[in-house]
Amino acid sequence: MGFGIYLAAALIGCRPSGPLLSQTYPSPHATAAAVLQALEQRDIATLRSLALSEQEFREHVWPELPAARPERNLPFSYGWGDLHQKSEAALAQTLVRHGGRRYQLVSVRFDGDATSYPSYRVHRETVLQVRDERGEVADVRLFGASLEKDGVWKVFSYVVDQ
Repeated sequence: MGFGIYLAAALIGCRPSGPLLSQTYPSPHATAAAVLQALEQRDIATLRSLALSEQEFREHVWPELPAARPERNLPFSYGWGDLHQKSEAALAQTLVRHGGRRYQLVSVRFDGDATSYPSYRVHRETVLQVRDERGEVADVRLFGASLEKDGVWKVFSYVVDQ
């Protein structure tokens, strides 16, 4: 009995503080597969939920970004507003170009740098290698960066820098 209480207390102490991220996956591959499925179904609500929400950005990402430092004098509302506006525009373009298409995921890679912060890592320039309905294999950029935090993955945003 004593060991069980000790183990429970230890496990409770290991949980990350604050609310967890929603709509996360155990790997970049699983995250990309979820994006492809929602894109095929033209499910914009799911696509939006796969990317960081305002609350997630505020609580998990913003505090550790250099832009959030007091000497930068950059309000959260500007940082989030800019990211969200660009992500929504990119998502709309992606839906027009790829919505309804059936892709089979072959692989995921990151052509950009990865940046580590105290509690998360951002992997830039996410590239999905996919096979289309004709069997042709191609590289597509459907979202820009991926967030890795506490062993799970999430779309950072749909902004794709060309």
